[in-house]
Amino acid sequence: MRRFLLIPFALVLAMTFVPTSGRSDESFADVVDDVNKKVVKLYGSGGIRGLHSYGTGVLVSADGYIFTINSHILDTRDLRIHMYDGTRYHGTVVAREPALDLALVKIEKLADKIEYFYDVEKAARLKELDPGTGILGFSNQFQIATRDEPVSVQRGVIASYAKLAGRIGVFEASYQGNVYFVDAITNNPGAGGGIITTRKGELVGLIGRELRNELTNTWINYCVPFNATAEAPGKDGKKIQTSVMEVWNKKEKYSPVPKIEPLKVKSYHGMIFVPNVVERTPPYVEEVVPGSPADKVELKPDDLIVYIEGIPVPDINAFNTIMAGYASGTEIKMEVQRGDKLVSVTMKLEKLPEKKKE
Repeated sequence: MRRFLLIPFALVLAMTFVPTSGRSDESFADVVDDVNKKVVKLYGSGGIRGLHSYGTGVLVSADGYIFTINSHILDTRDLRIHMYDGTRYHGTVVAREPALDLALVKIEKLADKIEYFYDVEKAARLKELDPGTGILGFSNQFQIATRDEPVSVQRGVIASYAKLAGRIGVFEASYQGNVYFVDAITNNPGAGGGIITTRKGELVGLIGRELRNELTNTWINYCVPFNATAEAPGKDGKKIQTSVMEVWNKKEKYSPVPKIEPLKVKSYHGMIFVPNVVERTPPYVEEVVPGSPADKVELKPDDLIVYIEGIPVPDINAFNTIMAGYASGTEIKMEVQRGDKLVSVTMKLEKLPEKKKE
């Protein structure tokens, strides 16, 4: 009889002393509402061949500075910013730091001072979070939000704090420093530049791009903390230390990053390259259009364009720049690496196909 009575009494005691913060039904609605006002939706370059044209950023000053990741969507003349209340602005890229995979954007023609933003210096001073610490993730993943729609929010915990060893395809991630790995699925298309916060809404770091772990070849979810540092190329080949705070402190000294002007293409070759999503993507052929000039000279997927008329072609941007100088009807000689062999082809360029009327 005593045993029967003791069990319910013990359960009552256990329930009485369960801390409120540990209950599964705890609401973060107030925190989410506050953080959402400091996160912006970005729209720029992309939208073709699986490259998303949307992303995320975080407001970090009253005069309209935004931190985001150094992604392909910034390569545009028309970078658009959607605020939490539906206000829309255009943005200018102020600085890009590939070593940190970081970019700084400023709102153009800001109507009024920004009311809601994070203090970068305070975020950089945040003490290191222990594994198991609860976090929230905010981003415009999968273009879930436009104008005044709130960004997505996820709940999780810090899994570890360790060095990032990630890859985009065969290319190493530009940032190789310490990051927070999280157990929430945060790193999705459009999420890059979003933020991880504590469950109190304190800024922890920027959600990175989609990467695979180079050791396990599995997708990883992580954020780059605001106290991050990295080695960047300096003068005479020497390495220099850079940090998020250094980029922030020099924001007024940077010259605006030149806006990308579209190249005037004069001819058609029929090669489709791998996505140009890293700083210097080698010009690997991903697909050859049937019946195109490239198909007629038997170029193949995985071919690497090495030279055009004797000019080295280090990346896709260089290829596009070189090709912009050739008109239709021109014959060009290319050196192509196929496996461990170098193959020479002479391709006659054709007129640009007419755009199909919708």
